[in-house]
Amino acid sequence: MLSVPLRPPVNAPPRIIIEHPTPAVDGGRYAAKRCVGDRVEVGADVVRDGHEALRAVVRFRPERERGWREAPLTPPARGSGSTRWSGGFEVDAVGPWLWTVLAWSDPFESWREELTRKLAAGERELDSELAEGAQLLAAAAERAAGDGAGDDLEAIARAQTILESPASSFEERDDAALSPAVAEAVGRHPDLRDAAELERPIPLDVDRLRARFGSWYELFPRSWGGFRGVEDQLDALAGLGFDVLYLPPIHPIGVTNRKGANNALAAGPDDPGSPWAIGSREGGHTAVDPALGTLADFEALVVSAREREIDVALDFAINCSADHPWLTEHPEWFHHRPDGTLKYAENPPKKYQDIYNLNFDSADWRGLWEALRDVVRFWIERGVRIFRVDNPHTKPLPFWEWLIRGVHKDHPDVIFLAEAFTHRSLMQALAKIGFTQSYTYFTWKNSRWELSEYVRELADGEEREYFRPNFFVNTPDILTAYLQEGGRPAFEARLVLAATLSPSYGIYSGFENLEDRAVAPGSEEYLDSEKYETKARALDGPLLPLVERLNAIRRASPALQRLDDVTFLETENDALIAYVKQREENAIVVVVNIDAANPQEGLAVVPHDLGLPPSFTVTDLLTGERFAWGIGRNFVGLDPAARVAHVLQVTT
Repeated sequence: MLSVPLRPPVNAPPRIIIEHPTPAVDGGRYAAKRCVGDRVEVGADVVRDGHEALRAVVRFRPERERGWREAPLTPPARGSGSTRWSGGFEVDAVGPWLWTVLAWSDPFESWREELTRKLAAGERELDSELAEGAQLLAAAAERAAGDGAGDDLEAIARAQTILESPASSFEERDDAALSPAVAEAVGRHPDLRDAAELERPIPLDVDRLRARFGSWYELFPRSWGGFRGVEDQLDALAGLGFDVLYLPPIHPIGVTNRKGANNALAAGPDDPGSPWAIGSREGGHTAVDPALGTLADFEALVVSAREREIDVALDFAINCSADHPWLTEHPEWFHHRPDGTLKYAENPPKKYQDIYNLNFDSADWRGLWEALRDVVRFWIERGVRIFRVDNPHTKPLPFWEWLIRGVHKDHPDVIFLAEAFTHRSLMQALAKIGFTQSYTYFTWKNSRWELSEYVRELADGEEREYFRPNFFVNTPDILTAYLQEGGRPAFEARLVLAATLSPSYGIYSGFENLEDRAVAPGSEEYLDSEKYETKARALDGPLLPLVERLNAIRRASPALQRLDDVTFLETENDALIAYVKQREENAIVVVVNIDAANPQEGLAVVPHDLGLPPSFTVTDLLTGERFAWGIGRNFVGLDPAARVAHVLQVTT
């Protein structure tokens, strides 16, 4: 990114160059992401020809404010050979922000440095130099007067008088010229004639904390007695430490081509159908399935959840059943084959005969975009502030950028979670254009090297500025082979990994009950999938005590509320994975046995550069046990029949 002069002299190009500002996503094309209360660490290379002293600040503001706030940038250490300036600022409001770097030459500081060197060399014939200093002070006094800074003006004028007075001794003039107080007063009224700033401000999106940190629980309301039945579970969910209650689509379900149990093509008279086949004579995306209750019941659920500090997340699935009102009201919004028939959704080998996709290449694409935006607005008006978006990677990126930007203009607290299991670059693109969080490849990362490599990429690579992961351990569509084959230890291991590696994680109901039966060998689909039938659910699974404990640990541990503070440890055994997460005084060490079938022994090798003392105590937050640890090799043994993990808090 180029720098430009703030107020350039006539016909003179800028002499100060500002380059490589961070954080900037794709050179500032997209916004980096932070949460309210975060300190935004910024940096930039600032260079100028010659040996002039430089000054630089970061300017920042919420987009809606007109005036800039400022914070100083610290220059690189003398002799380092670096030109990198650094500093930061805190963000205190949700919404879009802007920041830039302003740099300028400091003639008075340059003069002081030159005078100091000459004095150190023993020179005493410095009348010309002191006269030059007096001239610089006179200019600074004029600026201070213009700023209405009486105290600074008095200090600067006093020093100027001493430098100009023939009656002043050399020592008095020397002291006045080099006084730190005078330098500070001058510095508060800089000469910005050659100032330069970035060519354009850099965007920054600031979200509420839930955008980064939260524990999600997914359930189908029809298996819990509808909206009122779900509302009855809120106290229990809050007690378990969940922050987000995610509901699959709650809209009327189509009858035509309705799927039966286990995705059967023919539905029985009592089969409820897939919630993702949206639309019937009762309405479409702005209606609720009468079997779940009324719209008023849903609104009451949202209010009750908020009273318990739980967000209700709603699935935004751009699917329509054959009975959706839009098929008759807007047939131009759908894909038609040459023979006039509609084309149902497919993701070979999967076929969705009960779903029709919308045609984003429709001649009335503007009308379609606006209708979908109005759906989101409808649910926002009813209290929804989180949307889990179904398959956003199959819809145009410009549509999402337009929709999310428009929603955030009026409702900057709304969170969009992308359910996009696709190639990496497209997942990154969705995050850049505005999605707040994303599902990830974590679900299929099982080995030590896979997990450590992937998490390091998310935590340390460029994605850390804009891609927020949500580590769901399972979904209604994904029952991994690891869970199918590993029994309870596999479920416990994945739960600990998700809850301690990622600030946001989620489970789909049934996980806590160790549901592990697939519909067929090699499939990740559940046998008797809840997508196609109603189950009798209750919060009574054997894993819930571990869920509750992990969520309590997460809330009490700042280190577990971020991603970028992870350091993986050598274990000398690939069946054990170990890592440290540190945030200020809080340090958590996690060791997990990822071999669900066998006891494993190894080490957790703590490096010296973590800032921990040579020896320290760790307390297992899952069991209360205490162990003596230290820098270097620490023995670990984990038998999955008894426990699969340590979650250790460091006491120094």
